Amino acid sequence: MNRLTQAINGLVCIAALAAMANPATARVTALDILDEQNPGFDSRVFGEAGTYRRISAVAHFAVDPDDPHNAGIVDLDKAPRNADGEVEFSSELVILQPSDPARSNHRLFYEISNRGRNLSFPLLNDSPFAVNPTTAEQAGNGFLLNAGYTIVWSGWQPGLSDDLVDLTVPIAEGVTGPSREEFIFDSDDVVKTVALTYPAADLDPAKATLTVRVNERDERRSVEGLSFKYINPQEIEITRPADLPAGAIYEFIYPAKDSLVTGLGFAAVRDLVSFLRGSPGHAAESPVTGIESVLGIGISQAGRFARDFIYQGFNADEGDRMVFDGLMAHIAGSRKTFVNYRFAQPGRYSRQHEDHAYPGDQFPFTYAETFDPLTQRSDGILNACTASGTCPKIIHSDTDTEFWQGRAALVALDPAGNPAPIPENVRLFYLAGTQHYTVAGAAIKADKACTFDNNYFHVGAVMRA
Repeated sequence: MNRLTQAINGLVCIAALAAMANPATARVTALDILDEQNPGFDSRVFGEAGTYRRISAVAHFAVDPDDPHNAGIVDLDKAPRNADGEVEFSSELVILQPSDPARSNHRLFYEISNRGRNLSFPLLNDSPFAVNPTTAEQAGNGFLLNAGYTIVWSGWQPGLSDDLVDLTVPIAEGVTGPSREEFIFDSDDVVKTVALTYPAADLDPAKATLTVRVNERDERRSVEGLSFKYINPQEIEITRPADLPAGAIYEFIYPAKDSLVTGLGFAAVRDLVSFLRGSPGHAAESPVTGIESVLGIGISQAGRFARDFIYQGFNADEGDRMVFDGLMAHIAGSRKTFVNYRFAQPGRYSRQHEDHAYPGDQFPFTYAETFDPLTQRSDGILNACTASGTCPKIIHSDTDTEFWQGRAALVALDPAGNPAPIPENVRLFYLAGTQHYTVAGAAIKADKACTFDNNYFHVGAVMRA
């Protein structure tokens, strides 16, 4: 054996030992295919891309709570572990790819699902609304498929219904604490049964409080005639005075249990995209090959998730590789999410009238680092990915709704009202005169809550550009 061969063998041994000492600590461990249609979409042909294969599957994950890449996931240390000391969870997903992989454009288009639904097809394909498009009609004009993209959406929010892509995560063991709910009757009913996000840890009514206020900044009051009782650990019945307005805000604070480790939703997106783009370290075999770049989109709630995903440093996978090369946050405003918290409620967001005090609407608001005179902090959404060198190219787009209800001005201003610097990798677009989300061809109709008819202008052509 010559010296060159000895040197090469020595380097191989060193690399192998390093890999054993630092195994992948966040990975896709298995991919269960539940259903496959090839061709799908009623055998429709999409231009040069041809027909499409459609896969419904469940991805299984395992993460190490002690790995620094997972250190920010709230209560991960309190989740049950497997024999290897890892926390397991799973996500439902849909994969669309050309039946002939050679016809792919080698780009993965990943949609961060909105409450388990696909919204990119109505937005970009001008298709009718379908939470899980399967038919030729539901593919719309075929824009994404004609271009040859491999298209994926998956679950990151737990507790959704069976027709939606869901996330299954463990309960944080031994955790109890306060959980807060807001309810609006929006009717003349005097008695209403409402569901609690988490089961009550104690059914003693004296350990919970129910208050009412007409507007967000009004004093919270316990008025005569206002009461509640537990129907079961996850439902209460509220009785209210008949003279309170239908839009009054009822706040219920109670001791809760069975908090879910919902921050794993960020890890689910991170590790699934890392897996599908072919990054090493995953145990499962991917049905997708040849991906050269990944484009992501989040719409509305999912756009807020996209901003939070970047802010919390999840665009670097367990090997410090970039997850998304490009990412679009559409109709997110200046907000983030109520996901990575104890007793989180991912479906909540600050609205025009209610839910103002929930997390997800706090500094930082824009991508560059700015100073907040209220908290005396400096921060920016891109700070974490800048430090790791994994910032994607970002397109942020908002409609009129986000300026009225989502504080969208703070995307371009600092908290003191001064113009904020816009990073080189970020582009901001304002779709003036449009509303939050519409589908192509929607009929204009009157809304009794509005003075004027709704604006159903569809922004699909702008978004495709």
